[in-house]
Amino acid sequence: MKSTSPGQLLLLGVPGLEVDAAYADFIRRIQPGGFILFGRNIQTPSQLRKLTDQLRELSGIEPIITIDQEGGRVSRLKLLGNEPPNARQLRDKGDLELIACHGELTGHLLRIFGFNLDLCPVLDIAFDDEADNSLRGRCYGTTADQVIEMAGAFNRALQTTGVLSCGKHFPGYSSASSDPHHELSALPRPLAELEAHELKVFRHFASGPNAVDSMMMGHISFAELDPSGLPASLAPAITTKLLREEMGFQGLVMTDDLDMGAILNHYGFDEMIRLGLEAGNDLLMICHRTELAEQAAKVLEKCPTDQIERALANIAAFKAKLPPPTTFSEESFKALDEAVWDLRVNVLGAERAAARSPEDGKRSPVEVY
Repeated sequence: MKSTSPGQLLLLGVPGLEVDAAYADFIRRIQPGGFILFGRNIQTPSQLRKLTDQLRELSGIEPIITIDQEGGRVSRLKLLGNEPPNARQLRDKGDLELIACHGELTGHLLRIFGFNLDLCPVLDIAFDDEADNSLRGRCYGTTADQVIEMAGAFNRALQTTGVLSCGKHFPGYSSASSDPHHELSALPRPLAELEAHELKVFRHFASGPNAVDSMMMGHISFAELDPSGLPASLAPAITTKLLREEMGFQGLVMTDDLDMGAILNHYGFDEMIRLGLEAGNDLLMICHRTELAEQAAKVLEKCPTDQIERALANIAAFKAKLPPPTTFSEESFKALDEAVWDLRVNVLGAERAAARSPEDGKRSPVEVY
C-alpha cells in the first residue's frame, strides 16, 4: 500500500512511555512514516512491546519503528537488561563469529519488541578513538578494510533476522573536530584521502551483497565534495549525486536528527525541511520537537511534486521489506538477555563484563545516535 501523505516522509520521536489520547490523535492526523524510540520510551519489556504495538495499530500503513541498538553506551535496550559490547570492544577482540553473534542477538531482540529497523552499523573509521565527536567506542575499525570486514559481519548477521540495517553517518564523521549534536564541523580534507578511507567504506556498503538497507546522512560539511558549505544531510551534491548516482545506492536515505545543534544553529525549521527533501533524502528525522511535525507536513505539501513522489516511492519500496514483529514473552526476552550476557563475557572476560560503568543502565540527558 502506498500513501500520498507528506507525513510519510517524517521519522518522529515519541514523547513518553505510552501513547495517550492526544498523541494517538496526532498520529492519526499526521500518519508519520516511522518512529524512533529512545531511553525516555523504555521502562519494562512488556511496556516497550505495548508501545510499539500501539504505534503500529494507529498507523494506516505499516510504520518504520526503529532504535539505536549498537552496543555499549548506544544501546537503548540496556535499560531493560544486559549491555552488549560496543564496536571497539568487539574490534579489539577480533573475532568475527562474536560480531556475527552480536548482530543476530540484536536482530532477535528488536523483533520481539516490535522494531523492524536498527540504526546500525556505524561505518565511520576510528582515526582517533578518543576524539570528541560522538563516535567514541562506536567504530568497528581503525582502517577502511577493518570496518568493511567487521561492520560487514554485523550487517550480514542482523539482516538474517529480518531486521533492516542502516549505515551511518554518510559520508563520515570520523575526522570531525566537534560533536554534531552540538555544532557543525566543516572539513577541508583532500578528496584523495576521502576516497582512500571514508568513501571506500561507504562504497562497499552502498551496493553489492553486503549493502545496507538504508543510509543515514551526516551533519558534516566537506568542501571537496560540495563547496556550498551545506552539511551532507542537506546537500544534493552529496546525497543525490554522490550516494545515489555515483555509488548507486538504491535503499532508503534519511537525515540524521534535524534537532541536532549542527542544523539548529544554522537553519530555520521550514528551511531545513525544504533543503532536506531537495537534497534527496526520503525520510526527515525529528527526534525531539515532534510537536512541529504538522508544520513540517505543511512545508512538505508545498515542495515540488517530483521530490515528494520520489521519496514516497523509496519509502514504499523500503516498507515492502519490513518484517513483522515476532511473538513477545518475558521468557523469550530473558533467554536473549542471558545470551547477551554470555556474549559480553566472551568479549570482555568475566571480570570486565561485571564491572559496568556508572552510567550503564541510566538515561543520558543527551542521547547519542
